[in-house]
Amino acid sequence: MAKPRDSHVAVLAFPFGNHPAAIFTVTRRLASAAPTTVFSFFNTPQSNSSLFSSGYTDLPANIRVHHVADGVPEGHVFSKGPGPEEAIDLFLLAAPENLRREISAAEKEIGTNVNCILTDAFIWFAADIAAETNANWVAFWAGGPNSLAAHLYTDRIRETIGVKEVNARMEETLGFITGMEKIRVKDTPEGVVCGDLDSVFANMLHQMGLALPRASTVFINFFEELDPTLTDHLKSEFKRFLNIGPHALTSSKPQTEEKIVQDPHGCLAWMEKQAPASVAYIGFGTVVMLPPGEIVAIAEGLESRKVPFVWSMKEKSSVHLPKGFLERTREQGMVVPWAPQVELLKHEATGVFVTHGGWNSVLESVSGGVPMICRPFFGDHGINGRAMEVVWEIGVMVVDGVFTKDGFEKCLDRVLAQDDGKKMKRKAEKLKELAHEAVSVKGSSFENFKALLEAVV
Repeated sequence: MAKPRDSHVAVLAFPFGNHPAAIFTVTRRLASAAPTTVFSFFNTPQSNSSLFSSGYTDLPANIRVHHVADGVPEGHVFSKGPGPEEAIDLFLLAAPENLRREISAAEKEIGTNVNCILTDAFIWFAADIAAETNANWVAFWAGGPNSLAAHLYTDRIRETIGVKEVNARMEETLGFITGMEKIRVKDTPEGVVCGDLDSVFANMLHQMGLALPRASTVFINFFEELDPTLTDHLKSEFKRFLNIGPHALTSSKPQTEEKIVQDPHGCLAWMEKQAPASVAYIGFGTVVMLPPGEIVAIAEGLESRKVPFVWSMKEKSSVHLPKGFLERTREQGMVVPWAPQVELLKHEATGVFVTHGGWNSVLESVSGGVPMICRPFFGDHGINGRAMEVVWEIGVMVVDGVFTKDGFEKCLDRVLAQDDGKKMKRKAEKLKELAHEAVSVKGSSFENFKALLEAVV
């Protein structure tokens, strides 16, 4: 018979983008802190293969990895190629029954019923699965608090702004939501009040916003001190709301363990030769493809301003660089197919991060004390960039949302050379200090993680 403290947690990943890696980071940390609890990790075979081929070789013994069918019928031909929307739709249609079946199988295999269902917040129907099995539903929002609030208050935003009037009200701010006073209508993610409100993604996020208050706990990769007003407001909306980040600081191995940094292209050795706060690190994540004209604009801006740079760029995109750029800038910088982003953002030579504004990237930059130049593409990029620019005041958004040579040069000058940029750097350094304090013993994120552990096990 199992000891009373033994428990069984079902972890349900959303198998697209960086979501599986984000929730697995949390699962691994929880499993290490609760060695007598079994964590059954459910994800699609393809996503698991991608996740575990990238270095997760030393799994804690109490994490069991399970496959869940992706919902794509045998022989199915994607109408627009294997685009994410159709794949997401098929997964969501099949997931409730598939997950129920796989959870039941895992319970039989382990001999212990699931007491907690820990999910990516996108898996909103877990509210019903948890209710059926008398389990706690604990939901992880992989983004920041502003995007979470936008989805939580979708109906209120639609009613207040008016879906039909939205184009005339894009510059208005969301002053009717506490903590969102500086966020504009046009900053909200597609599907809240702009774009296709009936898309698969918009419907999923709307349902999620309605379901999340049912969760026993909602937690995010954030730290309270970065936005205390919005944090306090979200605490009033959920049964329990916990900030346990930044993950960039909490997921590192203890200093007593030697951490081998993957740096196949020698970025960090090159950084050692650069002046403090002088280098532009440019990286747009794993999903975003920068248009060819904007690749040229960045390259020309870097070259004309002679700013040292590390540019992480997929090899298939490097064909769009201006002719002779790599040869002319061989001493000035480096273009690599992959870079150790977290380590680069911690490096004292990094002066600015040129980013798409994805949540992990933004928080990694905050953790490193590095100001940003943000060019949003989709999803939460715009709302993250807006918070970065006008709430935290640690960077700038690209003018009109696209890179031009002149616009990029002005951004570089402002952040790296002007008094305004020095203020951004000071504020970024202060937030870095607060982030480190939050994850230290007795810090807010440290204490919140202990509360999460209690909620889960």
